[in-house]
Amino acid sequence: MVSARATRVWLQIHTWTSLISMVFLLMLCLTGLPLIFHHEIDELLEHPIAAPPMPADTPALSLDRLIESARNQLPSQHALFVTLKEAEPLVTVAMSATAIPVPGQFHRITVDARTGAVLGEEPPHQGVMDIILQIHRDMFAGLPGELFLGLMGLVFVASIVSGIVVYWPFMRRLEFGTIRDRSSRVKWLDMHNLLGIVTVSWALAVGLTGTINTLAVPLSDLWRAQTMPALLAPYQGKPIAASAAVDAAVTAVRQAFPDRRVSSVTMPTTARFGSPQHLIVWTKGKTALTARMFQPVMVDAQDPTKLTAPPVAWYLYALQLSRPLHFGDYGGLPLKIIWALLDIITIIVLSSGLYLWIAKRWGSRKKSAVVVGSTAPVVVSP
Repeated sequence: MVSARATRVWLQIHTWTSLISMVFLLMLCLTGLPLIFHHEIDELLEHPIAAPPMPADTPALSLDRLIESARNQLPSQHALFVTLKEAEPLVTVAMSATAIPVPGQFHRITVDARTGAVLGEEPPHQGVMDIILQIHRDMFAGLPGELFLGLMGLVFVASIVSGIVVYWPFMRRLEFGTIRDRSSRVKWLDMHNLLGIVTVSWALAVGLTGTINTLAVPLSDLWRAQTMPALLAPYQGKPIAASAAVDAAVTAVRQAFPDRRVSSVTMPTTARFGSPQHLIVWTKGKTALTARMFQPVMVDAQDPTKLTAPPVAWYLYALQLSRPLHFGDYGGLPLKIIWALLDIITIIVLSSGLYLWIAKRWGSRKKSAVVVGSTAPVVVSP
């Protein structure tokens, strides 16, 4: 049983944590709503490069042949990484003018995996969903913006926990779901409490996973600092491997890890998450859960039989699992619709909380004005 004094303290915590984080949470909820359906919106607004119809059993060419087709399109460019499309027989080859990639300065050439024909280049401009994602992720402020929104996520979690503590003694006096029609403020108070408690588990999950997602860059850098130096020490100072058999490397990884899918391949490089003498083959699981968990495999550029799979830290697995949970990507369109409805309800909860705070302060001021007016001395004019 929470004492009256403790309840007042928790009420203050709930009020101020809600007010501090409210503007940013409203922004996150509003931008997060279209991001739940980002795949569907991208398909509607953009015209992605599609594979031409061919018999389903048409065999695919080797990855080396497909990379060569992309190189023929831009002969002066360097191939940086190759992405294998899971749903279509397409391969995307990222090209750059420099061997060390510059973020954002890529040419993404899409090649038909069955014929080797270059089908086009992905546009480099930012689409509407890219802009919304950047606002949602860091407010165009980079890593400081991400970390700040992570802090707001923790404040939001504190608001939820304190709201539960405040609501607990209140709900004992009313039947669950009761909406009193005594006044507009009381009606919205009951609605705020009801909707808040109904969505509390979802809000906690989204708030915590959102906070974890803001730590993606620091956690990735931490794992790299802990794992990669020892593995790359024998290759420091060596030149970038001039050639590498990508198809042989992918085949070796598939044979060594038959329960995993190859999603992309990073060419030998001295850049972040790369090695001058290795291909980095990125794999993921085949189940609904493990498909979100990536495992890099280092393949010697000169001898594809030499494989090294550096252990992935538990916190990176937590990060990878939190991303799809945050946007409801686990269960297809039905789960996305549920996520969207819960997001809309959360927007109502946040807006009603702001209304209740303003209404309470406005009511207190009006009451104070009435009290002051009633106690003021009466002056009788002559």
